[in-house]
Amino acid sequence: MKKEIEIVRFDEISSTNDYVKGRISEGKNLIAIAKRQTSGKGTKGRSFSSNDGGVYLTKLVFHENFPAKDVFLVMARTAVAVCKTLETCSLAPVIKWANDVFVGNKKICGILIENVFSGNKISSSLIGVGLNVNNELPIELKEIATSMRLESGKAFDLERIEELLIENLSKEFSMDEYLARVGCLGRKVNLLIGETLVPATPVCVEKDGGLVVEIDGKRQKVYAGEVSLRL
Repeated sequence: MKKEIEIVRFDEISSTNDYVKGRISEGKNLIAIAKRQTSGKGTKGRSFSSNDGGVYLTKLVFHENFPAKDVFLVMARTAVAVCKTLETCSLAPVIKWANDVFVGNKKICGILIENVFSGNKISSSLIGVGLNVNNELPIELKEIATSMRLESGKAFDLERIEELLIENLSKEFSMDEYLARVGCLGRKVNLLIGETLVPATPVCVEKDGGLVVEIDGKRQKVYAGEVSLRL
């Protein structure tokens, strides 16, 4: 039986992640949604553009028996949930390992996951999603980012997109569904390791989230915290 979840909405907030993090001690499943964020957060401490017209939400979920070794599933299921939402709207998303969702070779959604561990279990997950829907993109991002409106040529009902996303975030998608949407496998890419770009061919993503790549004919596994992937 699934626990009830509280949904809190804001016209504007600094960060839905910060708000939810501030309520984690209550021990309740929670979703915070904002029309606009003034200090949206991305991965590796980056800011995330959060203008009116997008869907910016953070979901806090408490787990009862989630093995720590399966932690990457939280990320994988979130990425698939975003893809399913976009697919329902006749768009063709691709996951850029490990946690970005692209449409038309441009980023349409960012995902930020923070997990809390207790021994060999995950006690809770804070799942942040920023999806570009009808929002205007800053000029400096227009070459690398896109929105549902830009890709489809039409505006979307934000409430409907929120509903779809929340519904999909409640589902337990498999690793296979994640792998089916990873767009870099078998393609030539560059890995940014430190300050050096290294040509590589991704082979697969393993259950722990590690990307197996072939470099100079040899296979090795890299992790998102160590390298960045350049398509």
